[in-house]
Amino acid sequence: MLVVDAAVVITACLSQTGLKALGREELVAPHLMWSEASSVMHELRWRKEISGELATIALDRLAAAEVSPRRPKGLIEEAWRIADRLGWAKTYDAEYLALARLLRCRLLTTDAKLKASGSAIVKVIGPADL
Repeated sequence: MLVVDAAVVITACLSQTGLKALGREELVAPHLMWSEASSVMHELRWRKEISGELATIALDRLAAAEVSPRRPKGLIEEAWRIADRLGWAKTYDAEYLALARLLRCRLLTTDAKLKASGSAIVKVIGPADL
């Protein structure tokens, strides 16, 4: 099992191979991942950094992504504690770390800050580590 964050999913949805590049791992994410990913893709299209056609394809890939939403008991409280521990004002990134911690699995991200900070909490890996 592997927790994926929005950064990884966005990159995958914008690529030809999609999430298939992540192999045969069971992919999970907190519910907020879909809102984050959709918002970033919308912003990319709005800023004309990607075409409307690519945005539509990426959004379809996001909707069809084989990622299971998870919200185990204590997720929000654990994210709060992690954000406090790491000195973060917001709990968004902490929620990915909290999910990986509660499920006792790794977190996959392309976010260097999350990887550096979060490695004190759980095993955080990048796509090259798969």
